[in-house]
Amino acid sequence: MEISVYNIKGQDTGKKVTLKDGVFGIEPNDHLIYLDVKQHMANKRQGTAKSKERSEVSGSTRKLGRQKGGGGARHGDINSPVMVGGGRVFGPKPRDYSFKVNRKEKSLARKSALSYKVKEDAITVVEDFTFEAPKTKEFLALTKNLNLDGKKLLVVLPANDANIYLSARNLQKTDVTTVSELNTYKVLDAAHLVLLESSVNAMNNF
Repeated sequence: MEISVYNIKGQDTGKKVTLKDGVFGIEPNDHLIYLDVKQHMANKRQGTAKSKERSEVSGSTRKLGRQKGGGGARHGDINSPVMVGGGRVFGPKPRDYSFKVNRKEKSLARKSALSYKVKEDAITVVEDFTFEAPKTKEFLALTKNLNLDGKKLLVVLPANDANIYLSARNLQKTDVTTVSELNTYKVLDAAHLVLLESSVNAMNNF
């Protein structure tokens, strides 16, 4: 499918770019999207949670009372999980939450997410631009010209551009990434995608 290209003033340039059907027009695979996002979130977990079990709690190992005849539950030492201040039963231990998703599955999940954005009419293509210096004011003017102010945006650049990145860094609802760093989570997390013209050409090769 073809989509119009706008300039930074929000005007239609009259140019069109082609969104490849094999990337932006596939039948989305919801299960692969779920797996890819789950892996992304799992890989971000520190996995450092730790609680002490009864063998690790500092305290005497003397048996508190006799086994029978006490009129209540049986108690071992003061480190028992049934005692206040005792160890925890089956508490968390440091672990690695990461798991593997195949490369082709991750690629298909990303294409599925992009296809959803096309169906939602949530993609805007802007001709290549840059800023002479980092200016948040200029970036805000860009979003206003495109009628996207107030929306959660993901701006996809063909390559790193420090001035654009720094201009958007302080904006809560805006994220800037490159084609090589684009992933399923970022696509779904944004309400609207702003693609540079050169970015579309690179993404058509996904």
